[in-house]
Amino acid sequence: MIQDKATVGVVVPMFNAERTIRATLTSICQQSHEALDIVVVDDGSTDRAASIVASYAKNDRRIRLIRQPNAGVAHARNSGAAATDAAFLAFVDADDLWAPSKIALQLRVLQDGGSSAGLAYCWFAHIDEDGRVFSLHNQPDADGGVLQRMCRKNFVGNGSSMLVRRSAFEQAGQFDPSLRTRNAQGCEDLLMCLRIAERYEFRVVPQHLVGYRMTNTNMSSDVLQMLRSCEIVLAEFREKYPQFWGDLDAHLVDMIHWLAVRALVEGRFFAACDLLKKSFVLDPSTAISRLPDMVNVYCRARLIPRWIKVRAKRMLNKDAEFRPLYSEMSW
Repeated sequence: MIQDKATVGVVVPMFNAERTIRATLTSICQQSHEALDIVVVDDGSTDRAASIVASYAKNDRRIRLIRQPNAGVAHARNSGAAATDAAFLAFVDADDLWAPSKIALQLRVLQDGGSSAGLAYCWFAHIDEDGRVFSLHNQPDADGGVLQRMCRKNFVGNGSSMLVRRSAFEQAGQFDPSLRTRNAQGCEDLLMCLRIAERYEFRVVPQHLVGYRMTNTNMSSDVLQMLRSCEIVLAEFREKYPQFWGDLDAHLVDMIHWLAVRALVEGRFFAACDLLKKSFVLDPSTAISRLPDMVNVYCRARLIPRWIKVRAKRMLNKDAEFRPLYSEMSW
C-alpha cells in the first residue's frame, strides 16, 4: 500500500528531558509504521538527555540528534522539520508517549483524505509522571472543514497528537517563534492548527493513541504564560474572523478552566484560584457547572493512592506488578 512506503519525519524537541526521553524514544521506535526519519532537536539541554539520545541512535539508524543553543520549542520544531525531507511530519514532545499504531492509523486517514486533508489527529490520554492514565475524557469527532470548531475549542489538544502534510505545514508558516520573544510561549500548537484549518481539512483517528504527560516541569505547567499565549493567538483570529467572536470568547473561557485544572493537579493552588476568579468573571454559570469535573480530575490525579490500584490489579488476578497503561511495556 502507498501508506506503507511513505516516510514520516518525526521531530522531537528536547530540553533537559533525561527523565522521560527514553520512554518517548521507545514509543517512537516501536511504531508499526517503520519508515520513520526521527530527528531529535536538543534545544540547549544541560542534563544527560543528549547522551541518552546518542546511545539510542547507535542501535536505531533512523534516529538523528541535532544540537542548538536554547531558542524555544517553535524554533526547535522548525529546525527538525528542515532537517528531514519527508512529505509528512509528526511532532512529539520529549515527555509524551505514542501507541505503536499511532502513525500508521493517522497516515492512512490522511492519505485517504487526498490533498485537501492537511492534518490528522487522534485522541490523547492524560498521564502523570509515572505514565499512569488519570483521564480519558478527550474524545473529539471534528472532521473535514473545522476552522470554526477550532476557533471554539482546541480539540487537537497538543502537538504530539498531530500528523501533518509538509505542504500544509509550510503554508501555515511553520511554528511561530515570536510567541517566545513576547514571553508567551505555549500555544504554538493551537496557532499551527488554526492556520492549517484555514486552508485544509482535518481527519481524526478516534482512539487514544497519545499519552500526554502532565507534570510541573513541562511548558504548559506555566499556566499564566500559557494564558498570555492563548490570548495572543485567539486575538489574531478574532481580527481575521469577526463572525467567530462568540466561539473565540468561549474558547478562552475553556482555556482558563483547563489551566485552572492543570494548576490544581500540580498543587499550584494560588495560581488555580487566580484562574478560577478569571473564569467566574467571564462566565459565572459555566465556571460553577464545571467545578464537579475539576474536583473529579483532581481526585483521580492526586488523591487516589497508587497502592489502591496495585491491590485492585492483584484482586483481579492481573500481574502483581502494576504497569502504567502508557508505559512501553504495556503496548
